[in-house]
Amino acid sequence: MPDQPLSPDAVRAHYAAQPSPLVAATGIVLDQRGRVLVLTASYKTERELPGGGVEDTETPEEGLARELKEELDLSVPVGRLLAVDSRPPGRRGRSLVVHVHLVGPLTPAEASAISFPDGEVTEARWLTPDEAYEALPARNAPLLRAALAALYSGSLAHLVGGAPQPGSPAGLDPEHRAALEHAGVFNAADHRAVRPKALTAASVLLTDTAGGVLLVQPAYGSPDHWNLPGGGVDSDLGEIPRTAARREVREELGLDIAPGRLLAVNWSHRPGYPARVRFLYDGGTLDSAALSRIRLPEAELLQWRAVPPAELSALTKSALRRQIEAALRARATSTGPVELHAGRPVPTG
Repeated sequence: MPDQPLSPDAVRAHYAAQPSPLVAATGIVLDQRGRVLVLTASYKTERELPGGGVEDTETPEEGLARELKEELDLSVPVGRLLAVDSRPPGRRGRSLVVHVHLVGPLTPAEASAISFPDGEVTEARWLTPDEAYEALPARNAPLLRAALAALYSGSLAHLVGGAPQPGSPAGLDPEHRAALEHAGVFNAADHRAVRPKALTAASVLLTDTAGGVLLVQPAYGSPDHWNLPGGGVDSDLGEIPRTAARREVREELGLDIAPGRLLAVNWSHRPGYPARVRFLYDGGTLDSAALSRIRLPEAELLQWRAVPPAELSALTKSALRRQIEAALRARATSTGPVELHAGRPVPTG
C-alpha cells in the first residue's frame, strides 16, 4: 500500500490501464406501427441497428444518445434496457458488452426528420420485425429478436454471444424453455426468472336502476374502447384483487363501494405477451344520487356512461363484452364465479 493517498489523476490512470471489455450501446428504434429502424452504413455492406461504442466516461445511455444524434440527427430519450449481450473476444482481441435499449416509438414527425449529418449512414429503412430479422446479419438478428421479446413481455434478456441464457427472463423460445424446465436444468433462481408471468387486474360491474352497465372512457390508449372501472392489482404492495377493486373505483369514480361477490375470473393470452387475469366483482346498482356523486380523474378518464347491455358491442372490445355478459348472467342467476377464457366459459368436462 502506498504511504500517501493516490492523486485523482493516478487513480484514473490505474483504472484506465486495467483490462476490461469494450462497451457498446444499441438502440431498438421503433415507429408507432411497431416497425424497426435498420441502417445501411457507408463503410460496410451489412445492415445494422443504430448505436455504437461507448466512449470515455459515458454511460451506455449517454453513448447511445450521442450516436443517435451524430448518425441520424435524432434527439429523443433513450428508453428502458431490453437486453445485455456479452460477446467473447473477436478480431479486436477484447470482449464486448452490448446494452440494448428501447428508443421510441417515434412520432411521425420525429421519424420524418431523420437525416444523416456525418455521412456514416447512407440509408435508414423501417422494416417489420420479421423483415428486420431477415435483413440483419446473423450476429444482430438474435439480438433484435431477444430485445423485442423482452419488450413485449415487460422483462429483460440476458444473452451471451446473442444466445439467451438458461436463466434469461426473456428471449428463450417457449418450447425450449419448457424442455429445459422438464429436464431439470434450472436452479431455483433461474426457474423463477423464466416462468411465464401474468398481469392481474380487478374490475367492478356497476349498473344503474335501468340495468345499464357503467363504463368509463380512458384518456390513454384507445379512447374508442371503453372499460369497466378497475385496474391493476398492486401485488408488490401486498394488495389482493378485492382490495384493488375497491381502490380503483374510489380513484376512478370517487365512490367508496365495497365490492360484492366475485362474479367471474377471466384468463386471456396473446403469444409473446404476459397472460392477463381479471377478477370481476359485483358492485351493485347505483341510484341517481350515487351516480351524481361520480367524479372522474381528468388526466385518466374522459367520461362515464351507463350502457344498455344490447349496446355494449359499440363501445367495448369483444372479449370484454363477453366478460360483462357472463358476469351479468352470473349476477342474475346467483351462480358463479364463472371461469372464462377471453370472455368465453371454460368447459369443465
